Amino acid sequence: MTHARPPLAGVRVIESSLLGPGAITTHLADLGAEVIKVESPAGDYIREMTWPIVEGVSLLHLHVHRGKRSIVLDLRKEEGVAVYLDLVRKADVVAEAMRPGSLERRGLGYEALRAVNPRIVFCNISGYGMTGPYRDLPAHGIAFDTWSGIVSPATDEEGFSYLPEHASMGMHAGPLFGALGILAGIIRARESGEGSMLEIGQCDAAAYMDWYRSETWKAYERPESEVTGNKADDYERRAPGTAGMREGVRYQVYESSDGHVLLMASEQAFWKNFCECVGRMDLFERWPGSKFADHARGNRELQRVLRDIFRTKTSKEWIRLGGEKNFPIAPVNTPKTIAEDPQFQDRFPWIPASRLGADQLPFPVKFQSETLPEPTKAPEVGQHTDSVMESVLGYDAERIAALREGGVFG
Repeated sequence: MTHARPPLAGVRVIESSLLGPGAITTHLADLGAEVIKVESPAGDYIREMTWPIVEGVSLLHLHVHRGKRSIVLDLRKEEGVAVYLDLVRKADVVAEAMRPGSLERRGLGYEALRAVNPRIVFCNISGYGMTGPYRDLPAHGIAFDTWSGIVSPATDEEGFSYLPEHASMGMHAGPLFGALGILAGIIRARESGEGSMLEIGQCDAAAYMDWYRSETWKAYERPESEVTGNKADDYERRAPGTAGMREGVRYQVYESSDGHVLLMASEQAFWKNFCECVGRMDLFERWPGSKFADHARGNRELQRVLRDIFRTKTSKEWIRLGGEKNFPIAPVNTPKTIAEDPQFQDRFPWIPASRLGADQLPFPVKFQSETLPEPTKAPEVGQHTDSVMESVLGYDAERIAALREGGVFG
């Protein structure tokens, strides 16, 4: 079933962006918003950044700007600024995905935009936000992973430091939280008639994504009489986050006969179910553990027994048994093998390269009993300039020709 109108139909976004922060509106476009990317005559060099390059265009561009339209305006010209303001009059949102003040320097700051559209929601997304000593410091996405402590340097055999493989949070978290803020601004603007200005630093978003570790360290600054570990560990403090998992036994990764699985039998009931499943109730009787959150921390004897047990079956067999006998267990995939996982295949049908230029994952939120529209391929520089001038602004052919002759479109 496909509804006639996607969830964000009727929302218009004007985007001025460079590189990855433009993802702030990708989520909105995936949900049906109309996103018009305004580019300089030189275009956004995101098309040449990172790897892989797919038929001459970066995957980064193909994903970040799918579902959007591109127009070219030379904002160094008064006529270009005037056209931008015309776009704002008919928009809900302006997203400035670059260093703070970039539009302000062209006479298109929030106050100028609000003067022509009091309901406009203006959002800036930048590396370090609009305040602080790093405000004007140039950066790229991984900077926010290192700044926030999400990833630590590694050292090779020759003593050189390098960035280890990791899931990059900084370049994804900021756009996600920013999109949420934009939607909140739109709802309020439609109710009150008043717009708003908001901003998000990608560094802030990365730190927020890792709140559990940083807040744990902060809690540990308090005396141990006030902040302890959990009951199953005899209230002994563990290292924050996943660092505290290293000594776990009932909650640990184990090698299967063909890969690895993650056992998560930290609740006593699940641990009992597992022991019954493998015919080893002696393990439960000897080490029943606490009712909740018990990892049998540091029990090497039990860990050796479990290591041998898990090597007897394939990962697929263990996952099946977990479902049948009711104990938590999970596959251990890699970014390369995840696409072969049956759960992934059931829920993440690839949008094919024939539509988007590269095989891409769909928006992960599912609206029951309806199908979101598939996004269109990321645009070439200025690909939709004429059509936007006509359909959105109502400019006639003569006016468009005059703007082109004046160099407004590059």
